[in-house]
Order: sequence, then structure tokens, then C-alpha cells
Amino acid sequence: MAEQYIIENVEALWPKIDKTYVFDQKVKRSVPCSPRDTGAEFSVAFRMDGATAKALFLQMKAAYDASKEPKWEQKLANPFVKADDGTYTHKANLKGAYKGEITTKPLQVDSQGTPLPDDFQLTTGSTVGIAVQLIPYDFGGKQNVSLRLKAVQVIKYVPMEVRNPFGAVDGGFVLEDANPFAKATVAPAPAPKSNNVLEADDGFDEEAPVKRTAKKADDPAPSGEGDLDDILDKWDD
Repeated sequence: MAEQYIIENVEALWPKIDKTYVFDQKVKRSVPCSPRDTGAEFSVAFRMDGATAKALFLQMKAAYDASKEPKWEQKLANPFVKADDGTYTHKANLKGAYKGEITTKPLQVDSQGTPLPDDFQLTTGSTVGIAVQLIPYDFGGKQNVSLRLKAVQVIKYVPMEVRNPFGAVDGGFVLEDANPFAKATVAPAPAPKSNNVLEADDGFDEEAPVKRTAKKADDPAPSGEGDLDDILDKWDD
């Protein structure tokens, strides 16, 4: 059975996990499709710092060495893409079907492990953990280790941004408040008639509600750990 590994605290990039997608050459973007369509897959790219990249590469190298055949390259080629800021990107995916059999959709859970709704759409910029299976392969004369997507845990969720192409204009239509109670005022109740003399502050003094503002979650701060190939030279022996 393929080895499973969890990539922790990485930034999700262009996740497509709610359903299968395929890249459409005509519109130059991924579009939803049937799981059995050619190229259909679930996928999520991710950004990681140098330490995370090193740990993942060593796991991939161990899986590669364990399955390596005589005709394969002796060393596993580094599949990660390095950015100018020292971070690395890679991708995990899962085909919609293998040999005609539809695959099980990757599980998505919240930070407490509670399964998310079936139509939940993860967003770019969210902090996640990604569970993958390490699959060594030989295809087209090239060998490497693919990351087969199994599950995603959402640690910090970035709400989906609604893009509004318009700015404000003068003299136009303005939506009125649809809440009929928004501007309503409540007249004070008349003082009860009583022969008794009331003490000062005898009424109920309701404390004003406290306005709470949600604190925006900080984006994970990427930190470069130096060139990955240089870091890993000593691990290749």
C-alpha cells in the first residue's frame, strides 16, 4: 500500500476539490466536468517554506528509493518550483476515475476534524494540511513521485472574495434599508402610578452591548530556508 504523508501548514493555491475539473484549452481555464472525462481530477497546489519542502522531499525520496527499478534514474529529481521569496510550490491531485472506476472524493475537514459540507469550496490563501499518498512512477521515460490527494484540513479559511467591477457614481439608484425596524424609535414607557416613593436607580439598568470585531487571521509567513538542492546535497549520499 502506498505510504501516506501529511503536509502541514501550507498555503492553498487554486484548489479544486468540491468536484472534478478539467483544463479547457478553448477558454484557457479549468472547468467542472464528469469524473470519467479525460483529464478530470481533484487538485490543490500549495506554497510551503524551505523546511516543509525539505521534509516532503525526503519522504518522496524514501518512497522513490524503495520502488526504484534498475532503469530508473539514480536520484530523484527535485519537482518543486522555487519562488524569488524562497518558498516552494507543488501540487497534489487525484484523478476522477482509474480504469473506469470513479474515485472517492477527497475528504475536507475543519480544524477540529469535522467534515465540511459536500459543496464546500476551499479558497486560495487559506492555510491547510494536506494528506497525500506518495506514488512513485515511471512515465514517458521520466521517473518521480506523485502526490495523490486524499484529504485536506482547513486550519485558517480565507472567505471567498466577491469581485465588484463597479465604483460609486453620483445621482444614481441607492438601495434603501429594507429593515422596517432600522429607524424605528421606541417611546419610553410611562412611569407606573404608585403611592410608594421609589429609591434612586430603582429601575433595571441594561448594560450597553459590546461591539466585537473579528480579528483578521494573519497569513502564514513564508520563510526561505536556502536553496533546497543545496540543503539536500548531504541527504543524497
